[in-house]
Amino acid sequence: MNDARNPTGTDAVRLERDADAGVARIVIATPERRNALSVEVTHGIVAALEELEGGDTRCVVLEGEGPAFSAGGDVSAMLERHENDEPLDDAVRHIIQDTGRCIRRVYDCEFPTVAKLDGPAFGAGANLAVACDVQLMSEGARIGFGFRDVGLAVDSGTSFLLPKLVGTNVAKELVFTGELLDADRALDLGVVNHVFPADEFEERAAEFVEEIASGPSVALRTSKRLLNSEFASLEEAIEHEAGAQSAAFASADHAEGIEAFREKRDPEFEGR
Repeated sequence: MNDARNPTGTDAVRLERDADAGVARIVIATPERRNALSVEVTHGIVAALEELEGGDTRCVVLEGEGPAFSAGGDVSAMLERHENDEPLDDAVRHIIQDTGRCIRRVYDCEFPTVAKLDGPAFGAGANLAVACDVQLMSEGARIGFGFRDVGLAVDSGTSFLLPKLVGTNVAKELVFTGELLDADRALDLGVVNHVFPADEFEERAAEFVEEIASGPSVALRTSKRLLNSEFASLEEAIEHEAGAQSAAFASADHAEGIEAFREKRDPEFEGR
């Protein structure tokens, strides 16, 4: 059953839910602005994630409508601030309170998240993509962290997210040069997980999302929380894993997994 209700408070972002599959799609719907991360867009994404909190969603997909995933910072708004000589504090406040908060909420989302890059992702838009747990890219898409192209330092979490994916030295190269990565190079560097042919992108991406959504949701959410943690030592990690495992042990999906293993069949997880 599909839920077309839009609780985001703006037409700039749609929340679409397939309750039967357990999949929620957050769609940035401002293709005329190349899905730039305006105040309306960032607030809409946060509202969509808050709507999903504590529910029975099993996978969240983030995508852009039209030919771009997201052009990143709203350059038209930057020009307006510059022409009107608006206080710098306003620009910094937008980075922290709007764009930064949005990307933090995506990174901290309790459910597994998948970014579908069927078009270019630039700057903060690239950060929005890599804040997701998995990135799927069409072979014709591009991704880049070219803040330098508009005379800016990195923001919106680049200095945290990008080195975790590619290492500090490669992250510095990408930032210093502003290189725009094609799909193959993005895959080689580890910026994205999978690249699919353009004419197969929707089908292959749907299959991948279905694989995640059909998994043991309690265990996957717990694993995500552990993998996102910054443990100081292996010992600390093992202790936290042991504590967190209790929820998975108590889940119906664990019981189903054990039963399926015993019966030599594929498990049918229900996400509880």
